[in-house]
Amino acid sequence: MSITLHGFPLSGHSHRVQLALSLMGLPHQVVQVDLKNGAHKSPEFLQLNPFGQVPVLDDGGTTLFDSNAILVYLATKYDADHRWLPRDPKGQADVQAWLSVAAGQIAFGPAAARLITVFGARINPEDVIGRAHGLLKVMDAQLAARHFLVGNSATLADIAGYSYVSAAPEGNVDLAAYPNVRAWLARVEALPGFVPFQKTPVGLAA
Repeated sequence: MSITLHGFPLSGHSHRVQLALSLMGLPHQVVQVDLKNGAHKSPEFLQLNPFGQVPVLDDGGTTLFDSNAILVYLATKYDADHRWLPRDPKGQADVQAWLSVAAGQIAFGPAAARLITVFGARINPEDVIGRAHGLLKVMDAQLAARHFLVGNSATLADIAGYSYVSAAPEGNVDLAAYPNVRAWLARVEALPGFVPFQKTPVGLAA
């Protein structure tokens, strides 16, 4: 087995794949893509991902892009116990719903707010911070009755959701009002094989 992750340390999308690889105990190497100098737009990289984005996973010659698609691939291929992606239709649908949240509300809420402070993106901060708090209120209510996003054991839903929610304060999104979300983050961080998301001292995290 030869797995290579092409990523960027400040990308939450890259981190969620690295987190999945580590939590699943899959040996891998990480190749850092020099986004600052446009390596993700080079002809060579566009052969791996025509959209010119990280992460990209190379699994012994099988090349995949899109972080959530990579998570499903890894769980389907390597998770024999179906821990991370349940086999039953309801369980699978519940996980997929949170993968959609990661690609939707999380991407356009806390992740977008962080783009402003970490990367200087020209986005209206009030809009994305407001969107982030709307998401966090829902997550906090959901997590009042369970330990993880889908039931009481961790799944791909938690891997997909963790990175940008944990880094929300970097985008001036305060987590103080969401005790259940903060407890969930701590549970994810306590999982065997957890790897942290690189911190940036900006926003409320400065």
